[in-house]
Amino acid sequence: MHRSRVSTLLIDVPQDQASRAETFWSAALGASTHSPPGEPQFTVLESSLPGMVTALQSIEGEARYHLDIETDDVDAEVDRLNGLGAIEVASWQGCHTLRVPGGQLLCVIPLHSPPELFAAHATTWP
Repeated sequence: MHRSRVSTLLIDVPQDQASRAETFWSAALGASTHSPPGEPQFTVLESSLPGMVTALQSIEGEARYHLDIETDDVDAEVDRLNGLGAIEVASWQGCHTLRVPGGQLLCVIPLHSPPELFAAHATTWP
């Protein structure tokens, strides 16, 4: 048995547009911004979606959006989603990137929310 929830909306932007995207999204959402220590490719848009992290991610490639699903058992959640038709396309620092039916990306990540927030919003899976 494990639990998971959608925790993060990432706005993936090409590296050469990251600064302009940060200016736009922070103004559009009325959000202050910061980059987590050691992760300069991410810019968090503070309090833009209550209960979730919203962030920009500077990437090599085309603009897109993707979701992160956080879980207390990464392997079990990846197996569950693969059983539903997802295909793992990458793995990096404990994060598993999956392509889901329809072509979108999502990442399965270890817990990062406060425990009480995760407990209140996670779904329990057999």
